[in-house]
Amino acid sequence: MRWPRIPVGSPFPLLLLAASFALAGYAGVRLLSGDWFAVAVWFVGAALVHDLVLLPLYSMADRAVVRGLDAAGRREWVMYVRVPAAFSGLLLLVWFPLISGRVEQSYRLGTGLSTDGFLARWLLITAVLFSGSALLLALRLRSATKQRPPAVQ
Repeated sequence: MRWPRIPVGSPFPLLLLAASFALAGYAGVRLLSGDWFAVAVWFVGAALVHDLVLLPLYSMADRAVVRGLDAAGRREWVMYVRVPAAFSGLLLLVWFPLISGRVEQSYRLGTGLSTDGFLARWLLITAVLFSGSALLLALRLRSATKQRPPAVQ
């Protein structure tokens, strides 16, 4: 009986994968060396909050965008809304404590800096993301109208 040959490709991706597993293992050991129970509770709580609260919220928002653009006959524009919204939402999720200002005192004690500019920066980044997406859409529509043959009368 011959064993099937496993296609592994070049050794560089395997080495990179092994290094990433080693780094993740090291980070996990360091993370769990302190209060492992609090870390485990945080991971379970984060998964539950995502699955029970955030997933339904952004699924409903996405469905509303798809229905609205589909009703307007612009279904192909959906990704020009989804991508900047996803990046903006991810930034909000990661930086929410600083954007909301709820950790002002502990942030100031730890860094010596204020949390004043985080909301304005997040709003600016969100505006740039949506503006860039609108610019790409406009360029796509402009090139599509240039390539369209003239209407026959």
